[in-house]
Amino acid sequence: MIFETKWHQFSSKIKQLNGKIPFEKQNLLTEDFLLEKEQDLTIYYAPHNEYINTNAKVVIVGITPGWNQMKTAYTQLLHSLKRKDSIMQMLQKSKKAARFSGTMRKNLVVMLDQCGLAEILNIKSSAQLFSVYHSDLHTTSVIRYPVFKNGNNYTGHSPRVENSSMLRHYAYEIFPRELMQLKTSSLVIPLGKAAEKVVRTLAEQHEVKVHTYVFGFPHPSGANGHRQQQFQKNRIHIQRTIRKWKADQK
Repeated sequence: MIFETKWHQFSSKIKQLNGKIPFEKQNLLTEDFLLEKEQDLTIYYAPHNEYINTNAKVVIVGITPGWNQMKTAYTQLLHSLKRKDSIMQMLQKSKKAARFSGTMRKNLVVMLDQCGLAEILNIKSSAQLFSVYHSDLHTTSVIRYPVFKNGNNYTGHSPRVENSSMLRHYAYEIFPRELMQLKTSSLVIPLGKAAEKVVRTLAEQHEVKVHTYVFGFPHPSGANGHRQQQFQKNRIHIQRTIRKWKADQK
């Protein structure tokens, strides 16, 4: 499903990118793809989070796509344009390619398997959610488009989401509309404290449908050197939450 797509606003500029692969920041972090700016924060268009799998059982939520995800999404988009895919196909393929790509996905899969998600879903590994069982997974971000601070990935801190009117709009107005489109009672896993704070606030204020929320899950970025320590501290609680969600599905 396409959700409030901005594809038509940027399609002509995207088509002009042909031949610039592999992308560098000077190709994409430009006025052509700039959505909004607030002081030293900038938000740029990227296509992959516009595709929503409304039938997903598991929803994994980051704070915002980073540069690597943005670059991967655009690279896939140009491949899809050459294949003359439909808009839906282009957005869906960009989503599959970019979501938590690289080392971050590997770290994420390890933790998901350690907390028993694969066993609960009766699959070999959580890695299969990104391949053969992709219909069970929806990945997204509290701020759906890539945010940068002074050209670097925004991490959810300095400023906090709540301290920026621009970020608050995406987190507390646009993001909940996305969660409301999920058709089932999903297992929602926010990654890291910044994303968790937004999801927890929305759940407590009843701004979103009733889902099962997994709190305490660390961000899988390689830059988070404390992720294993954080995960082990919260592992039992996470396992219990996942098991309760499974029991509630019966």
